[in-house]
Amino acid sequence: MARQPRNPLIPARQGVSPSCVALPSTKPPPWPTLLDFLAERLHAVGRDDWARRMARGEVLGDDARALPPDAPFQPGARVYYYRELDDETVIPFEEVVVFRDAHLLVVDKPHFLPVTPGGRYVRQSLLVRLKQRLDLPDLSPIHRIDRETAGLVVFSLRPQDRDAYQALFRDRAVHKIYEAIAPHDEAVDWPVLRRSLIVEEAGAFFRMTEAPGEANSETRIERLEARGAWARYRLAPLTGRRHQLRVHMNALGLPIAGDQFYPRVLRGPDEAEDFLNPLRLLAKAIAFTDPVTGEARAFESPRALDWPS
Repeated sequence: MARQPRNPLIPARQGVSPSCVALPSTKPPPWPTLLDFLAERLHAVGRDDWARRMARGEVLGDDARALPPDAPFQPGARVYYYRELDDETVIPFEEVVVFRDAHLLVVDKPHFLPVTPGGRYVRQSLLVRLKQRLDLPDLSPIHRIDRETAGLVVFSLRPQDRDAYQALFRDRAVHKIYEAIAPHDEAVDWPVLRRSLIVEEAGAFFRMTEAPGEANSETRIERLEARGAWARYRLAPLTGRRHQLRVHMNALGLPIAGDQFYPRVLRGPDEAEDFLNPLRLLAKAIAFTDPVTGEARAFESPRALDWPS
């Protein structure tokens, strides 16, 4: 129901862009007031909290005017509000800007920080942090990496460039390299090309699994070095399925160090983080031909993964 609006009258606040909800066009409306609708349909925020937000002028109409708690329900109207969390965990690690020009921003993201707001994180997301820190209201990520993964994330600075950059990823015109630390197995003949069908695991929306059927994922994996029971690997994904690298390494019997989901769930997605034991997975390098300038772009993260003790 909620989506990011394109309304220049309603700017971001402290880096948080407004969310937008389109009211149903049902006539006569089943909700006498807008507050009744919000309390029923967006019930993650309680009725009293919605009333307080409206009284503070934090729920707006398309004309950017505040809608009070007794505002009537208007079928077909659009309503804007700002997501907020009362007790948001602070991620105690900082992002680093690797590159910036008039079109692109490339950032080295720390572990545990989500790229965009969602779930228990709003202000503690890379996008919101960067919008606020760099005063870039039109900033938009052109791809994603998992919250648990560290490394390079590329952003578009101008709305008119966004589609061209996103098309690079849709068309698989981007060369990506990851590094991971996982168990060392002398018996494996490297490199390995892992191809499989990856689907969401039944009954566990936050986990993916391999299944019989035509492959929809492909990763080339090679060992870079070994230190006792552990090894550092180079992973080159051709596709970008959710949790692809984690699933492929686990399927080889080499789950990535620090992985809380594979091979078994050690900590649920809503449980407190263990900042001392990150997932040893790093988006190390990315390269592509810039569709706006025509330049060859290549970036590398200065970050190195910690070896397990």
